[in-house]
Parts: sequence; structure tokens; C-alpha cells
Amino acid sequence: MKRALALLTALALTLLLATACGGAPEKSDAADFTKLPQSENVQSNAQGGDYRAMWFSYLEWSGLNTADEASFTQGVAAVMQNCKALGLNTIIVQVRPFGDAIYPSKYFPWSHLLTGTQGQAPSYDPLAIFVQQAHEQGLRIEAWINPYRVKMSEATPSQLAQENAAVAHPDWVKEAAGGLYFDPANSEVRQYICDGVEEVLRAYEVDGVQFDDYFYPVTDESFDAEEYSAQGNGMSLGDWRRSNVNALVQQVYEMVQRVEQETGRSLVFGISPQGNNDNNYNTQYSDVALWLSTPGYVDYVMPQVYWGYDFTLQSGSDRFAFENIVSEWVAMPRDAAVQLYFGLGAYRVGAGDESSTPSQEWQSGSNLARMAKTLDEKGAGGYALYRYDSLYRAGEYQALAAAECEALRQYHAQRSA
Repeated sequence: MKRALALLTALALTLLLATACGGAPEKSDAADFTKLPQSENVQSNAQGGDYRAMWFSYLEWSGLNTADEASFTQGVAAVMQNCKALGLNTIIVQVRPFGDAIYPSKYFPWSHLLTGTQGQAPSYDPLAIFVQQAHEQGLRIEAWINPYRVKMSEATPSQLAQENAAVAHPDWVKEAAGGLYFDPANSEVRQYICDGVEEVLRAYEVDGVQFDDYFYPVTDESFDAEEYSAQGNGMSLGDWRRSNVNALVQQVYEMVQRVEQETGRSLVFGISPQGNNDNNYNTQYSDVALWLSTPGYVDYVMPQVYWGYDFTLQSGSDRFAFENIVSEWVAMPRDAAVQLYFGLGAYRVGAGDESSTPSQEWQSGSNLARMAKTLDEKGAGGYALYRYDSLYRAGEYQALAAAECEALRQYHAQRSA
């Protein structure tokens, strides 16, 4: 009953918001996307401390018309206009979710997201359109890459293209948890991933690259027992795995720095790990504390803090309640050159965060704005919202999502006044 009342309240609020969470743009004409100069309106490097971003994942592609260039461009333009109107300055677009690409690549096959078949090319360049439309709206755009994942399951993607590196180099991949992953211990894999990132940076005027929180897929010792036996050199299994991830992160960072110097562009390399840093260290084998405190790994870290203020575990622990876990991250040693942003769970709006303590905060219509204010008060550099559909294609929670959008707009306006 409380949820129903909250939904009705949010709906009433939404009827008063003429522009809340949406508004279709006029149709954009197709253009020549072979060379895209960076817009003069694009805000500079995100390291300045006011990072406001939206994640646009592979899941969002179902809401785009990929049949032809004009339709696709119109859909992407609407996305960028919505992000701009919300007061954001950055969009993080997933360009390589499954060892494939949403752009023409000499390293990776075309993604199945475009045509339904991995390896089948569309008649246009989606990433070029994303870059152009982002910069036209004065938004930064970062290329979001999943470095290791090739298949999430048997069904996603259902079939790999013959040119997929997992097919051409079966010794580069390992099966785990029903999926298929590049081997983090393989130096050829690390070079391959790094080359792929460099390809994006040199071919497109993106403003940075982000890795998500998927590193080692399992803790099972059998996953890489042979490699550990040959390469472990007396290290514990955990330390050895973390050293493999660190090697990739450091290699990519150094490459990004080199491209930045050679091109004269302002580029960032960031990682968005889990909000629970114990999991990062012990199950993902990612030493986030090292990346935060030591130069030479990343430009920013953005933990995914997807819990509400009232969140408690079944044990009664409130460690992961929003304000508490943010304080924990803020207190971690951090090099002055490394920014700390936070990922916020827009997908929790209406649905809740599965707290063991009943709460109506995710039905309030203003929880995300409240979180943005808390981050400002604690000195965080900014945030990103996960994810676009949760605010603009929210189904039964669209009224609440619209109210959340308006509250964020108002907060951004107050800050800039």
C-alpha cells in the first residue's frame, strides 16, 4: 500500500513536470562521421572535480532503432539531449561488452547488438555517431570496455564470429560460471586488450576509457591452476592473480598517457569497481586500494555504491548504507592525481535495494539528488548514474523516475546558481 501511495504521489508530481525525463528531439540528418573534430563546447578533462555522468550499457540497445543510420542517429541524439537536460556532462557508452565492438575494428568482430549476428557489419559506424552527438550537446564521452568477458552465458552472445579472438586463439580463453573469458595471466591477451583500447583512442575523439568491475570471473583454483604453477613464483594465488590484473591496468594507463601526449588531447582512464572493496580484492582480484593510492594505474576510481541510506544486511550490519560506505571510500588513502567518483544505482528507483530494513527511500522521487548532495558534502569528485533506461524507459516506475530526474535538475541548478 505504501508503495502504491508513493507511486500515485510521484505520478502527480510528474504531471506538473512538462519536460521531466524525456522529450523527443527533432530528427537529425545523417552526416559524414569519418573524421570527427572534438567540439569546442565539450567540457575539459573530467579530473576537475565535477563529474556528472550516465552509463549507457549494452542493455540500452534494445531501445535504439539500429535498422538504418538516420533512425539510429535520431535515437542517439535523444539520449544525448536527455543527458544534457538532466545537467550531466559525461556519457559512458559500452563499446565492447563481449569481446566484440560497436565500431569497425581490426581486433574485434562487430557486436551482435547491431544486426543480431556477431561479425555482421551494419551500414554505418555507431560509435562515430555516439561521439558526434555527445560533442554536439557539449558532453564528454568515455568508451566503456569490458576487458575480459567474451560470453556471459551460452545465450549471450549465442554465437561467436569466426574472427573472434576466442575462436582464433582458444588458448587465450577459459570457461567459467557458464561463460567464456580471456585469461588474465596471458601476456598476449594483455597486449591484445591494450591494442584494442589504443585503437579506440586513436580512431575516435572519445574523452576517455573506462573498465567496469569484471576482472577474474571466479575464485575457483582450477580456473588457472596450470598457469599459476608455471608463473606463481612463490606468491599466493590471490597475490598472483592481483598482479596479473595490475599488469593490465598499468599497461593500459601507460598507453593512454602516451596517446594523450602524442595527440595533444585530454584523456582519462578510469575503473568502476564494486562498492564492496572486500569483494574487489578477494573475489575479483583487483587491488583498488593500490590504484587509488599509487600513481601510474588510473586517473579515477568510481565504486558502484548501489545501496540506500537505510540499507542493512540480514546480520543487521549497516556498513553498506550509503553514507557509511561512501565515508569508508573517502577515507581510503588516495594520491592527489587520482579522482574518486561514485556510481549511483538509478535502477533501484521504485524497486528498492533489498535491504533487510523496510524503507520507502527509493519511492521518494528524490533519493538520487539527496545522494548527489551527500557526495558534494563529503568532497567526492562526482558521480555516474546506472543506467539510462532506469530513468528514461522505467516502465511501471516511470513516474518515480521522472520525479528523480526533476529533483536532480533542481539540485544541479541550485549548485550552479
